[in-house]
Amino acid sequence: MGNSSTELQEIEAAETIDQVKTRDEAEDVKRVAPWTTQITFRGVIASIVIGIMYSVIVMKLNLTTGLVPNLNVSAALIAFVFIKTWTTLLGKAGIVSTPFTRQENTVIQTCAVACYSIAVGGGFGSYLFALSRKTYEQAGMDTEGNAPGSTKEPGIGWIIGFLSVSSFVGLLALVPLRKIMIIDYKLTYPSGTATAVLINGFHTPKGDKTAKKQVVGFMKYFSFSFLWALFQWFYSGGGNCGFSQFPTFGLKAWKDSFYFDFSLTYIGAGMICSHLVNLSLLLGAVLSWGIMWPLMKGLKGEWYPGSLPDSSMKSLNGYKVFVSIALILGDGLYHFLKILYFTGSSIYTKATNKKLKTFPDDSVQSLDDHRRNEVFLRDGIPLWVAITGYIFFSIVSVIVIPIMFPEVKWYYIVVSYTLAPSLSFCNAYGAGLTDMNMAYNYGKVALFVLAAMAGKNEGVVAGLVGCGLIKSIVSISSDLMHDFKTGHLTLTSPRSMLLSQAIGTGIGCIVSPLTFLMFDKAFDLANPDGEYKVPYAIIYRNMAILGVEGFSALPQHCLLLCYGFFGLAMVANLLRDLTPEKVGKWIPLPMAMAVPFLIGAYFAIDMCVGSLIVFVWHYLNHEKAGLMVPAVASGLICGEGLWILPSSVLALAKVHPPICMSFFSSSKS
Repeated sequence: MGNSSTELQEIEAAETIDQVKTRDEAEDVKRVAPWTTQITFRGVIASIVIGIMYSVIVMKLNLTTGLVPNLNVSAALIAFVFIKTWTTLLGKAGIVSTPFTRQENTVIQTCAVACYSIAVGGGFGSYLFALSRKTYEQAGMDTEGNAPGSTKEPGIGWIIGFLSVSSFVGLLALVPLRKIMIIDYKLTYPSGTATAVLINGFHTPKGDKTAKKQVVGFMKYFSFSFLWALFQWFYSGGGNCGFSQFPTFGLKAWKDSFYFDFSLTYIGAGMICSHLVNLSLLLGAVLSWGIMWPLMKGLKGEWYPGSLPDSSMKSLNGYKVFVSIALILGDGLYHFLKILYFTGSSIYTKATNKKLKTFPDDSVQSLDDHRRNEVFLRDGIPLWVAITGYIFFSIVSVIVIPIMFPEVKWYYIVVSYTLAPSLSFCNAYGAGLTDMNMAYNYGKVALFVLAAMAGKNEGVVAGLVGCGLIKSIVSISSDLMHDFKTGHLTLTSPRSMLLSQAIGTGIGCIVSPLTFLMFDKAFDLANPDGEYKVPYAIIYRNMAILGVEGFSALPQHCLLLCYGFFGLAMVANLLRDLTPEKVGKWIPLPMAMAVPFLIGAYFAIDMCVGSLIVFVWHYLNHEKAGLMVPAVASGLICGEGLWILPSSVLALAKVHPPICMSFFSSSKS
């Protein structure tokens, strides 16, 4: 008892105004369970259920808009809901269950996020689907760089194999550097920190009451969203039918994709995304579908042949695709250079400045920080495990991938995997400073380089596959550092975090391809006039063609437009960084502006409705909005997202909606 009293006095002495950790959390520090007990059977079951549900949701977002918000905080909330419901039901049945700890909550969240992250970054809406016959035809079979035979149809076997060898390499690339990144450099990883704050908040007496309110809010809006999706289904029989085609602003605006489509998924996503992202989407929609494309339709026969359909890459669709690429590349290049600059200058400063180089010792650390570091270092991951595993999966990749894709030479993979750890470090360090994962930009660099090296006949496939390899490794290693940061702040062992990430990745490598094939069988993917446009697939394929052909792949006058929008993206980012914050916060994001150029304006309107709800809610009741917005948004996203499963089953069973509700002008009636 004497030692316990002394420790409590130390905790009280260490408390300052800046510290937000409660005494309950400090007590929890002393009761951290061994890492082997942090991964539980119920936790794995919860992770699988949450991972499958979120895989379906993000797959829909991937195949419709390509814009997926960060759902880590939402996953932590759902994990809490799942286990609390589990333990409550067992308690009512008279069965005593193991207490639910923040460590178990963290492990479930990590495993579930690792599972659905494969659906986000596995290339189903970008580089993998870009290999399909549909995308090949969309890109123009008469295009010189779009060589015949440069396709590979989606198949469950090769996709699982490809994802497995590329994903597990990324898990091991930066494991030896976890202490440097988390403890020595004290990188913040804002998303990882936010998730940890939420989880820590749940597991306190006050947090439990707050969580109950969030759970009730989540369940209410989850039910509403699911039932609304079910109701809409009955009226969507046939093309352009249902509430999703409601001509909110008139039929002329509807033809140019300006309408509200009653999608609660996008409203929920808009509630999670920042106001700037949503307004940037709307600005891009107005600029493209409101101004540019109507004007360019009037130039049919002058700028591009009038005999070609608008869907041809040599006509209007070519301008849509390549202008989008210019904005994406301009934004990506700027942030790539910016992150490299910050990373290099920060490392240089730490290496040369003795005050920064000498990290705080235990005597000046708070008791909480000391114990967090102690837990983080106590269950170390042996260096030989990381190195051996990385070499093993690299060798497997060098053997397997050239068999899957003969266009990808074995030495391409050797060079890629040799450079991958240093690229992963740069990306993870930059993400720790800015919360921006730049893996797609590293992948695009690999895409252009390999496409140019492999030549006309093999360049498209080599570029797309190489892009996927680099992107997967760099992205997954950065995500793992985010999770290590969450684990550090919630006193969760790095071993349980790595193992849960590996379990989630393994589940994701199976669940994501199955989810994608369900969408592929049930819906008409890559239809330019349908809901599932898969916009980034055509963008990535045309990037590869551009790498093979150069600028000769562009339609007439398109190069000038691309120069202009590339420059616009660079200037907009520069102004946002150099101008005062009160001005810079209103400058639009080029990456967000690029998405509606190809897809349309309807989803940008949905996202802005979500943003408007958040704005009004904060204005009326700021405290309640801060508490409930994540729960309500998660409920809206998950409810409609879950309806996709039964609707897909109905579509596969050839059960169609009984009613077609469509709209036309009164003159036609």
